[in-house]
Amino acid sequence: MNNPVNTQRRTLIAAGVATLAGALPLRVFAADPVRVGLIVPMSGPFASTGKQIEAAVKTYQKQHGDTVAGRKVEILLKDDGGMSPEVTKRLAQELISRDKVQVLAGFGLTPLALAAAPVATQAKTPMIVMAAATSIIPQRSPFIVRTGFTLPQVTAPIAEWAVKQKIKSAVTLVSDYGPGLDAEKVFIKRFTDGGGKVLESIRVPLRNPDYAPFLQKVKDLKPEALFVFVPSGEGAAVLKQFTDRELADAGIRLICTGDVLDDDLMPSIGPAAVGVVSSHHYSAAHVSPENKAYVEAFMKGSGNMRPNFHSVGAYDGMHLLYEALKKTGGDPSGEKLLEAMKGMVWTSVRGPVSIDPATRDIVQNVYIRKAEVKGDGVYNVEFDKVEKFKDPGV
Repeated sequence: MNNPVNTQRRTLIAAGVATLAGALPLRVFAADPVRVGLIVPMSGPFASTGKQIEAAVKTYQKQHGDTVAGRKVEILLKDDGGMSPEVTKRLAQELISRDKVQVLAGFGLTPLALAAAPVATQAKTPMIVMAAATSIIPQRSPFIVRTGFTLPQVTAPIAEWAVKQKIKSAVTLVSDYGPGLDAEKVFIKRFTDGGGKVLESIRVPLRNPDYAPFLQKVKDLKPEALFVFVPSGEGAAVLKQFTDRELADAGIRLICTGDVLDDDLMPSIGPAAVGVVSSHHYSAAHVSPENKAYVEAFMKGSGNMRPNFHSVGAYDGMHLLYEALKKTGGDPSGEKLLEAMKGMVWTSVRGPVSIDPATRDIVQNVYIRKAEVKGDGVYNVEFDKVEKFKDPGV
């Protein structure tokens, strides 16, 4: 006959084992890393964008650690080459289905971000756009949050500045893809609304452009100013041709968005940039204790590479992710993490920023800067700003 005491003891032990077994998957889950698929161009014509983003992510994790809210944050870096949307889409699909990432991030150019957007929507995976800058991007997926900037956001202030400087005529020259078309439309509207006249709008190919014939056409048109947008990495070629064609000597003033005077390229552009006025949301010369510490840490960790605006989009993207994970207690579930990101406010190395909860786009200061010799090089020195500026759209 079974002893009732022994039977009760066995029952309790069995129940305890079952409880432990049931709890074990939760404990394993809690220890799993939060995996972030970072898709950027590490090769090709826009490799500088990928290298800046990668260096910024590493800088952030070196400063803040690779663990937040009890979860290790693991970065899976993928090179999409910067030119093929189908490659970006495939990488996003593989990262989610095979590598089980809970967050997508990076995206160097607009066509690439747009290609990944439906993947993020279908998988309900937050997608942090750190670089691509066409206004419509967040509208393409309810899971997109942007920490970089938009071209309308940084174009409107330079157009209005040109009006204040009593510049009466201009030609626009932009790369022929989403951000360039945004920049063209916004500059024309703001400049003409202020009484200026746009003599012609010139679009140059995104792939392997030769700027010389376009700039010769500008010289022949004789505007008071030339407004330029080209993506990060192309500014040196524009400035060289602008100088070689002697447009400044012909009385044509170059004004542009900060993409043209990318901090990463300023050492190679050199004296040709001096005196050029631009508008943008970040300069390595931005005066703040946060930025001073950031520039020092970034340059130390990247082999003395100067941080540019794309690096700051990545650095703040990591901050947004870490703070959202703190709010969710380490839960990376897509919808929970997305809700935690909406409305976030913080002091960035570029100045005060926030994520608009309605649009999931960044709100930030936009600065008017002049390229000047400062210390050991040429820097974009800020002299005016538009505070807490939202994307105005097109």
